[in-house]
Amino acid sequence: MEPSPDGSTSTTDMPTTTATAPAPAPASAADDLPSDPSTAAVAQWTFAISQRFQHLLDKSTPYMLHRWIGFLCIALVYVVRVYLVEGFYVVSYALGIYILNLLIGFLSPQVDPEFDGPTLPIRGSDEFRPFVRRLPEFKFWYSITKAFCIAFVLTFFSVFDVPVFWPILLFYWIVLCMLTLRRQIMHMIKYKYVPFSFGKQRYDGKRESSSESESLLP
Repeated sequence: MEPSPDGSTSTTDMPTTTATAPAPAPASAADDLPSDPSTAAVAQWTFAISQRFQHLLDKSTPYMLHRWIGFLCIALVYVVRVYLVEGFYVVSYALGIYILNLLIGFLSPQVDPEFDGPTLPIRGSDEFRPFVRRLPEFKFWYSITKAFCIAFVLTFFSVFDVPVFWPILLFYWIVLCMLTLRRQIMHMIKYKYVPFSFGKQRYDGKRESSSESESLLP
């Protein structure tokens, strides 16, 4: 405050400063890691186990016969388990429905000719195109094996043992299986394809070379 010539006082503007909040620091990759050492160890152990399991699956890919023999052993153990405990028929019924769904995917082409046009050869003179499944063989084996393992584990929990008259469930499943497979067979007949490797045209180099040599002879 400074006195003015007329005796009044006047105020002078003082410079003011405003404090600005500091910008938040960018999140680093270290913040995503669990801070608890035990949690980090469990996560690392789980990741190592999953990598090892995936490596074993990749190595078993070419051994198709051995994989399916192992599946038959697992399925036999589950059947014996259900037979001995005389229960868990609802679990078996759900397992049967899931297996039927996998089977339809295994027998169906990847591109359905009913909606995407004729992608499969329908005459002998057509260009040969291999049958590509909607559900590959390895995924079919892995899914059905995992389903049997899960169903086997469920048989140790009494909450899943729902009392039911099992012949009715068996009858329902047989009827559903017949209707679904009949529709799939009619689809095969309509678009003239076979979801298996036998009976298809194959390249024979010896036969072709012999026919070419015969054509060059005078």
